[in-house]
Amino acid sequence: MPAILPLRAQDPASYSRMALMPLAKAALDSALQPIVETVSGKIYGYEALMRGHDELGFDAPMALLDAFAMSGELTELELFTTSRAFAKFTTLAEFERRTIFLNLDHRLLLAGQRLLPLLLSYLQKNSISPSSVCVELSERSDNASVPDFANLIGDMRRMGFKLAIDDFGTGHAEMKLISDYDLDYLKIDRHLISRIDAVARKRHLTKTVVDMAHVLGLRVIAEGVETEGEFLVCRDLGVDLVQGWFVARPSLDPAEFRDGFPHLRDLGQNRRVRRSVDEVLVRQQVEAVPTIREDAPIETLFEIFGEHSDQPFIPVVNAHGEPRGIVQEARLKSYIYQPFGRDLLQNRFYGGTIARFIDPAPVVDIGADSSRLMAVFSGTEDAKCVILTENMRYAGVISAGALVKIINAKLVRQAQDQNPLTGLPGNQAIHSYLEETMADGGVTRHYCYCDFDNFKPFNDHYGFQRGDDAISLFARLMKRYFFSPSVFLGHVGGDDFFAGISGWSSEEVEMIFERLLDDFETDALRLYSPEDRERGHILGIDRAGVSRAFEFLSCSVAVIEVPAGRVFGDPAVLSAHIAGLKKRVKSNRDGLLFETI
Repeated sequence: MPAILPLRAQDPASYSRMALMPLAKAALDSALQPIVETVSGKIYGYEALMRGHDELGFDAPMALLDAFAMSGELTELELFTTSRAFAKFTTLAEFERRTIFLNLDHRLLLAGQRLLPLLLSYLQKNSISPSSVCVELSERSDNASVPDFANLIGDMRRMGFKLAIDDFGTGHAEMKLISDYDLDYLKIDRHLISRIDAVARKRHLTKTVVDMAHVLGLRVIAEGVETEGEFLVCRDLGVDLVQGWFVARPSLDPAEFRDGFPHLRDLGQNRRVRRSVDEVLVRQQVEAVPTIREDAPIETLFEIFGEHSDQPFIPVVNAHGEPRGIVQEARLKSYIYQPFGRDLLQNRFYGGTIARFIDPAPVVDIGADSSRLMAVFSGTEDAKCVILTENMRYAGVISAGALVKIINAKLVRQAQDQNPLTGLPGNQAIHSYLEETMADGGVTRHYCYCDFDNFKPFNDHYGFQRGDDAISLFARLMKRYFFSPSVFLGHVGGDDFFAGISGWSSEEVEMIFERLLDDFETDALRLYSPEDRERGHILGIDRAGVSRAFEFLSCSVAVIEVPAGRVFGDPAVLSAHIAGLKKRVKSNRDGLLFETI
């Protein structure tokens, strides 16, 4: 479609003499892109994105904003595009429970005190709560350099607006914003998310960012998620929300998203089933501490503390039930114990609501594993609790004492999973190892499955005690040859063992296993009677019930090699490959077979 007016062809100085708004109203529209919960796939909110700038002759929205800034109509443009976005937002099902994310040009911050009342009036006209609106502050601009920025941020928080750092990782002042201001979301830039499933450095950085954000009570949004692998890694690292083409592209007709994206919940489901053990332990220790709304009067807070005299803090939520932090009783005491202090707090011009007394608190999803909870809790100085959420809403709190109980219970379960004969971890630990390493494409990985040959006739001939001796012998050899921290050893059960090796070459893996298998065959001969050793075989009954001669014990090893850069979201994929390889390795003379997938 031809441009309505090729504004870029104009002399930039002429922008200040042009009335651009009539053209903008004819061409511009707002598209909405879903932002979804990583755990459930449910739509949490939408980001409003400008569309139609190309019809005005601009390659990108930023160029159009520059033109309107020069013409002096930037505020008017912002209000117009915002009203369009609000109008679409209110047509969506359950919009009252969702959040609309608005990009705020840093130049509008100068007009912030004038802009906020106008935004509030728009919200009132459309029956939208301020807690349904998140203003994004781009890190591509130095927002904090704007005069009176701190007061503006404080006013927005007290009014109930939510705030996000956009483009995190590309700007020059993100740590300043995080350290100096109370925010709600941190949006990780696409650059860090791209190929995160294949680049270990990006995963380590993202994990650090996620843990830091959760300690400070911020929720993390991954921008530009375009592949299943990127989505699965983001979810595994604890990212709360995602948006990007893998979920859905921006649409001028957001009604097409009404059913949400339930298929996201089932992606990599086998990986997440293992984590249900931790979730059960966490749910058993959740404390249902009463909450208070951020817009509640101070008097309500006094009443709750009075009813719960043993509670040193009260979690604060917004109109959506999302945590905003905590109010500590100790902070109020300095006022309460002063003459007229309580009256001063209740004065609407001084105190009014409890918003000014909210302190940040770490926030984590209730489905997080215990190690993440411990990392978040220990990373918070003088932490009173960790606030837990479910579907982004307040679900309760975990205290330090409760966290210790969770860790102890998990250690007991791990000990129960450990094989008492070999001292090696069992199936639960093996599955957890697979889940973690299959998604880490930073190094080459070898998954090795070891299965004895002729074990059943040996066990039948000499008895279970001698069979246990053979199993213990192989376990000792595995521990002797694989003592590197990059190796995980497990006992699947019976005469089946597992070894997971990261960062080794196939030649190194082959060399070690050849030595181990030779030693096992040699040492296992001592388990036979002198007569059988001299005969060179034992007599036994095969699976068809026929008596025949069986060779001495040996072991076959099937090795699946996963090259660096390759990731899997489901252990079932690996299981299918290993099943076929285990059949073929039995007929291999060396007892060792590799397959690369």
